[in-house]
Amino acid sequence: MTTFADLIARARRLVGPGARRVLLGVTGSPGAGKTTLVEELAAALRPDPPAELTAGEWVGHVPMDGFHLADVELRRLGRRDRKGAPDTFDAGGYLALLRRLRADDEDVVYAPAFERVLEQPVAGSIAVPRAVRLILTEGNYLLLDGERWRAVAAALDEVWFCDLRADTRIARLTARHEAFGKPPAHAASWVRDVDGPNAELIEATRDRADLVVPSAVLESIGRCPAG
Repeated sequence: MTTFADLIARARRLVGPGARRVLLGVTGSPGAGKTTLVEELAAALRPDPPAELTAGEWVGHVPMDGFHLADVELRRLGRRDRKGAPDTFDAGGYLALLRRLRADDEDVVYAPAFERVLEQPVAGSIAVPRAVRLILTEGNYLLLDGERWRAVAAALDEVWFCDLRADTRIARLTARHEAFGKPPAHAASWVRDVDGPNAELIEATRDRADLVVPSAVLESIGRCPAG
């Protein structure tokens, strides 16, 4: 049975001799705990780097959510009511960022973040200095079929799939929507009508993952509705 300690050890082993930069992806359906898992992994890994690396700065976190299209563009495209679907992200921009990070030839790379209170991407929010050797990146569609998404998967060293049990995932996701301002009825309908079809697409990619993170591990670390 996989444990959180196993995940820490596996992530740490990815950074081998020579300390080349490594990109580890974490995927799963909305509300599956991707962000929580990545944050907990980063917190556990930062104080204990492989030999010759500096504690703290060797691990970075770059979420895919920074590549949400802004609401002004979603309205222009007529997609605001399906925000979160694959075609409401700048997949090409995300791929370009991963390739820049992989190239490892810049002193610092800036990535966008997603501000949940505003529900908007914010450019230049995350600095990734050259000292970062392990980059954790999480998002819904890392294993999705399609030209750009296949290229995203190819840019990553490993992809892990968060397999949180459906009832827990839906409850957490609904609570998250409510926490960020949706009335309960609206939150429930959004989870059913928007997040639900997206989750079906994502669940179909589970077998492409290098590792499936079991629900028991995710439930043990995910006490708040994130990811």
